[in-house]
Amino acid sequence: MGGINFILHESKIIDTSFGENVKIVGPVNIYGSVIADNCFVGPFVEIQSNTRIGSYTKIQSHSFICELVSIGSHCFIGHGVMFINDKFSDGGPANGNKLLWGQTNIGDHVSIGSNSTILPVNICNHVVIGAGSVVTKDIIEPGIYIGNPAVKLNK
Repeated sequence: MGGINFILHESKIIDTSFGENVKIVGPVNIYGSVIADNCFVGPFVEIQSNTRIGSYTKIQSHSFICELVSIGSHCFIGHGVMFINDKFSDGGPANGNKLLWGQTNIGDHVSIGSNSTILPVNICNHVVIGAGSVVTKDIIEPGIYIGNPAVKLNK
């Protein structure tokens, strides 16, 4: 088993713009992002470049926010929420070809339950996504959405 065959990279925050009163609980990886006033980011979160987080938004532990995601103000992102920007549109991974990636836009006052997966979509204001849901299509009407794929809960 010879010498060291790896390079250990420590978690860090780089090239990120922060508003006032932002609370971050490490370890986290945040790079190339804009995070507005009064946000909270829990531990073991990764927020990649070209992302925006609106004011008063809370992101719980173990969530992954990939490139090209914009989250509005007064939002709640539960534990273990995964945002996806590669829809495998050519039958496999884009392999770094960002032209094949999609954007995600989350409106204001949106709550996303733990362990949900959000594909490249637009979600309007005042939406609740139930825990474990998979959002595969745009949500254009406020309400509660659950399931895989997520559908509006009719009350």
